[in-house]
Amino acid sequence: MKRSIVWFKTDLRLEDNETLVKAIAQSDEVIPVYCFDDAHFATTSFGFKKTGSIRAQFLLESLQDLDKNLRDLGSGLLILRGKPEVEIAKVVEQFKVSKVYAKREVAQEEKQSEKKVVDSLFKLRCEFESYSTSTLYHAEDLPFSIKDIPDVFTNFRKKTEKDAVVRDIFAKPGKINSPEIPAAIWPTLEELGLEFTKMDARVVLPFTGGETAAINRLNHYFFKTKSISNYKETRNGLIGANYSSKFSAWLALGCISPRFIYHELKKYESEFGANESTYWLVFELLWRDFFRFMFKKHQSKMFQPSGIAAEKEIPKSVSDQLLQQWINGTTKEDFVNANMIELKLTGFMSNRGRQNVASYFCNDLKLDWRYGAAYFEQQLVDYDECSNWGNWAYIAGVGNDPRESRYFNIEKQAAVYDKTKSYRNLWLTN
Repeated sequence: MKRSIVWFKTDLRLEDNETLVKAIAQSDEVIPVYCFDDAHFATTSFGFKKTGSIRAQFLLESLQDLDKNLRDLGSGLLILRGKPEVEIAKVVEQFKVSKVYAKREVAQEEKQSEKKVVDSLFKLRCEFESYSTSTLYHAEDLPFSIKDIPDVFTNFRKKTEKDAVVRDIFAKPGKINSPEIPAAIWPTLEELGLEFTKMDARVVLPFTGGETAAINRLNHYFFKTKSISNYKETRNGLIGANYSSKFSAWLALGCISPRFIYHELKKYESEFGANESTYWLVFELLWRDFFRFMFKKHQSKMFQPSGIAAEKEIPKSVSDQLLQQWINGTTKEDFVNANMIELKLTGFMSNRGRQNVASYFCNDLKLDWRYGAAYFEQQLVDYDECSNWGNWAYIAGVGNDPRESRYFNIEKQAAVYDKTKSYRNLWLTN
C-alpha cells in the first residue's frame, strides 16, 4: 500500500492543482492535510499579528469549502495544529506514509518551514516532493534563469510574453482514494488568538473564502456581467464590486490559479472578443509572477530596510504616534484617512488607495516602510507575501522601480480619482 500526504498550504483548490494530481497518480491512497501553523498566528517583530481576524475568517471559509469538495470525491481534509514539522511527522508515522507532496515555496519563512518538514521526514525515511503551482508562467518556461531575471518589470514582461507559453491546467480529479478521514474540528478565532470582526456593510464585495466562491466570482465578472471588457477603464475605481476583478483574495490562498483564470479569459475572448482590458488582466497577473520570481531571486533581501537597493539610506525607525494616525485614518490627508478606515473595517483597499497610502507613509511621514508592509500583512484579506512586500519596497524606492522616487501627490490624486468626494464621504461619515 503506497500512501501519500498532500500538504495543502496556499493552494486550496481542486482545479489546476498539480501537487494533488501527481500524488493521486503515484499513490494507492492520499491523505489531504492542512496544518494551522502556530507561527502564522504569532505577533511579528513589528508589533502586528501575522494573520489578522478578517484574513483568518477567509482562510477558515476556504478550508471548509476545500474539505467539502474533497469529501464529495471520497476524501476529506485532515486538520492539524501546531508546528508542521512535528504534526506532519506524526501523521506519517501513524499512516505509514512514504511520500509528502506540497507546493513549492519561494519566500524566506516558508522555505525555512519547508526545510524543517523535509528534515523531520528524512529521519522517518519519507520522501518530499514539491511542485510550482502559484504562477501564470512556470519558472522552467521563462526565457531566463532565476538569477538572470531582469529587475525591471517591463524588461521581464516583454521577453516573457514573446518567448514563453502558459501551460494547460490540470483537470480536477474525479475521485480520491483515502483512508477514512474524521470530520474536521475547526479552530475558533479565539483559539487562534483573534477576535471576530463583523464585516462593515460598506465593503466593496462580501468576500467568501473557497474555490467555489472564487469560480462564482470569475463567472460573474467575466460571463455574467462582462465587466472584464471594461477593466482597463474602471480599474482605478474606489467604490463597488466590479471596478476590478477582486480575484486577489482567492489567488492569495490559491483557491483559484492564475492559469485557470488565464484559460477562462481565453474562452471569454474567443466568445466576446479581446481588447486592451482583457489583456490588462493578464498584465496584472504578470506583475504577480514578477514579484514571486523576484523573491526567488533576491530571497531575504526583499525584507531588508534597503531592499535590493543596498546603497540606499531609508528610515529604520518609526514614530508610534504617526503610525497610529496612519492606521486609524486620523492623518491630515482625508483621502489617506478614507482608505485606511476602509482597510481597517473590511480588510480590503483598492490598488489606487494602496499606492497612495504607501507613498504617504514612506515619503510624507518618512517612516520605515516595513511597518506599513507588516500592518498590511495583518489586515489584508488578499495578503500575498511576494506582492505585498514587493509593492511596498517598490513604493519605498528600494525595490524594482527604475525611477528614483515613486511619489504620489495625495491632493492631486484625490482630485482625479475621487472628484466628487463620494469615496471620502462614504468612509469618513460614521
